[in-house]
Amino acid sequence: MWDDAADSPDPSVAEHVRRYLATDGRDGYLEGGVSNLVLTVKGRKSGRWLRTGLFFGEDDGRHILIASGSAVTHTHPAWYLNVVANPEVGVQILGERFTARARTAEGPERERLWRMMTELAPVYRIYEARSRRQIPVVVLERI
Repeated sequence: MWDDAADSPDPSVAEHVRRYLATDGRDGYLEGGVSNLVLTVKGRKSGRWLRTGLFFGEDDGRHILIASGSAVTHTHPAWYLNVVANPEVGVQILGERFTARARTAEGPERERLWRMMTELAPVYRIYEARSRRQIPVVVLERI
């Protein structure tokens, strides 16, 4: 999972992930002023391991992600679709690597975590205003 993963097709994300991995997060952990992790997921179509860098928050020992894509995206990002199909994922935070199970938060839990994450990264409010979909909130729990 860790060493044979392909980087994001987005050149800026791939470059961020390479810096993060090369320095155990010393360069890239606080990208965009928010804590970042590297998420490794199994492709739902290819079966290959794929990795991306994402903002994250923490809630009671769990790690929280927002599947926003970008401000102009009206579909879920590929990493999220892969997580739904294959919820066992690899996570790297700074130099620590671990396996987690991902799930989509719903109802009051989603609303509480959404508020928490928009406080951490207000850009998500802009994405929400521009999107025609409800942006998923993903909870990562160590296994």
